[in-house]
Amino acid sequence: MVSNRSSVRTAMEESLQIQRLEEAPSARDFESRIESTNVPAVFNGCVKDWKAFSKWNPSNGGLDYLQVPLPFSAFIGLCKQRMRHSEDGSGACFESEQRGLLEPVSEYDREPYEDAPQQIYLAQVPIINTENEDRVQLESLREDIQTPVFLEDKVLASTNLWMNNAQARSSTHYDPHHNLLCIVSGCKQVVLWPPSASAILYPMPIYGEASNHSSVPLENPDFSNYPRAQCLMEYSQKVILHAGDALFIPEGWFHQVDSDDLTIAVNFWWRSNIVSNMSEHMDAYYLRIILRRLTDKEMKNFPRTLEALILHLLSPVGAEVLTCKFEEMDQQITEEDRNRFYQVFYGAFDDQFAAMDAILNGKELFALQAYKNVLDKYLGVDWGGPKPGV
Repeated sequence: MVSNRSSVRTAMEESLQIQRLEEAPSARDFESRIESTNVPAVFNGCVKDWKAFSKWNPSNGGLDYLQVPLPFSAFIGLCKQRMRHSEDGSGACFESEQRGLLEPVSEYDREPYEDAPQQIYLAQVPIINTENEDRVQLESLREDIQTPVFLEDKVLASTNLWMNNAQARSSTHYDPHHNLLCIVSGCKQVVLWPPSASAILYPMPIYGEASNHSSVPLENPDFSNYPRAQCLMEYSQKVILHAGDALFIPEGWFHQVDSDDLTIAVNFWWRSNIVSNMSEHMDAYYLRIILRRLTDKEMKNFPRTLEALILHLLSPVGAEVLTCKFEEMDQQITEEDRNRFYQVFYGAFDDQFAAMDAILNGKELFALQAYKNVLDKYLGVDWGGPKPGV
């Protein structure tokens, strides 16, 4: 079977390559040269001047500084315990992920935390939330961070803390907002895919709660259920972020994040200009434009259109006409060209045998219908037997 990866490659042009910048841009340059392209960018050392960069550093007493009132302190206590265990080689890592802050516990500074999981991911804990101030749980840390200069004109939806006490991996998902991920301490690896790669990531149903997540388990994908996922990593981009670095992740870009032991990060979310300027009364118009663009691209992306036509819309007559045209063509071209044609034709399908079956089944139904028509027209016999009086 010939892979149709060339059609995917067109989506990964040089214009989609992630760029690294040694200096943070101005607000105007960021909006015109980076944000407007909807392509990720890494800003090296972007947040090294934050107070948090030194105050939160676990190797420099940062965990003591972060020992704020419960329940956050319970998590910090677990981080301290893990640091000591890592130093004496007795640390262990278990697959247990928890979202949000720990529930309060009595005597939070007692050690060890016998019943607590060894791996906890403190995810998306608000430091600032303009949409819901009641959800802000770590406002006391606000003065330790500052909004990067190139985001000063943005209306931020929220600023959040992300912290893990052991190696952790996020699910593969995209965000509905623009995202600036800033590493305060530790190291993160981020694998990214552009929105145009959605088809090979098999997003969850749009009507579900997890519609922005991929349904493919990347650690052990089942290619029999997700055949297009075979080229997932080939069309991904990977960046390594160290303390002080920041990564701009545009809305709609799928990403998976791996975090090292005891990594601390802060992210900023804001609505893109496109989403901000969309008015509800324009939805029908935008939908028509989007559908037209998708249709035009689908016609250019002939293999996917061909697959849909053959597997779902091919009638028995269509199957007969198609194979007759194939036979005519076979008589006019060389064997080499003929073999190349069928290689490309069937290579357009995720399952070439399904395409062959669809065409052959269509021809059989056509032959059966033709046989019935002959019996009825020339012999007066329907498929169920002789007609009355015959």
